[in-house]
Amino acid sequence: MLEKHLLKLRQKLQERGIEALLISHPVNRRYLTGFTGSAGVVLITATEQLLLTDFRYVIQAQEQAPHMTLVQHQGVYHTVGEQCRKLGIKVLSFEQDHLTFAEFLQLKEAVGDIKLQPTSGIVNELRMVKDADELAVMREAARIADQAFSKILSDIKPGVRENEISFKLEFYMRELGATSSSFDMIVASGKRSALPHGVASDKVLELGDLVTLDFGAFYQGYASDITRTVMLGRPSEKQKEIYDIVLEACNRTIAALRPGMTGKEADAVARDYISAHGYGDFFGHSTGHGLGMEVHELPMLSSRGDVVLQPNMVVTVEPGIYLPEVGGVRIEDDVVITETGCEALNQSSKDWIVIE
Repeated sequence: MLEKHLLKLRQKLQERGIEALLISHPVNRRYLTGFTGSAGVVLITATEQLLLTDFRYVIQAQEQAPHMTLVQHQGVYHTVGEQCRKLGIKVLSFEQDHLTFAEFLQLKEAVGDIKLQPTSGIVNELRMVKDADELAVMREAARIADQAFSKILSDIKPGVRENEISFKLEFYMRELGATSSSFDMIVASGKRSALPHGVASDKVLELGDLVTLDFGAFYQGYASDITRTVMLGRPSEKQKEIYDIVLEACNRTIAALRPGMTGKEADAVARDYISAHGYGDFFGHSTGHGLGMEVHELPMLSSRGDVVLQPNMVVTVEPGIYLPEVGGVRIEDDVVITETGCEALNQSSKDWIVIE
């Protein structure tokens, strides 16, 4: 898998006429090397693939990245400069979105007369299209989240605090094999469910609450990300109305997703349906986003999403309606784009779940 990633990167560098690329983003570093340490950079040319890290990670790097040439450094940018001169590099490209200005100044001083060329999104664009190995891991991450959701339903009851649900959900996912949660878990109940990013609080769940759970399992370097909204007690007419609209918007978008569609077109399916039912002003975020080694990746399913969807891209579909005095509903599936449409990775039911 990692060798394939390097091959794709080299093809991209050749297409863009890039002599050498310095990779500093930790996720991109892991994507190309498999190295999970917290420090190091990668230097790629047409013939060389160097992983530079310090003493703390030498053994780990040897074990995790045997296909890389390991270089131990005592000052990372000083060593980058040495290696560039050793390889005869004239122009060094770097990830402008992942290098601080202070780091850039250190790099500039270290490379001397070598020209520095900023680049953006090269590895991130490669990460959009998953291979079979990546998809297998992501299916398992989705399965873990599904199973954890099934287990947490018996814990959702009046008198329980949101953060208790969050703690238990994290425990269940780890128990099922996850490394961790994919992100700070959202458990938002009652009026707080109208907060799209309502991270779990001390609020106590009460009868009459909508309860939104947005969570995912991080497994072998890849994330899942699903949202389900359940009802604690009998729903009001308004709660039932907005749930049904969000569910239909989600299902319509998944049914429409296909290769060749842009993210903007996908976003419009959900947005137009919600707007047609009078709730467009209460759906303020994008319909979805790419998913992979990070929980938010390219492509975006948004009004500005101009990336054309391709087979083996994985995206979320997560429309929502948020009414300040009523609560909110969001329903989210992870889906992989196929040759003819798409396939949901997670299988948790999206039908109304009413907990008495």
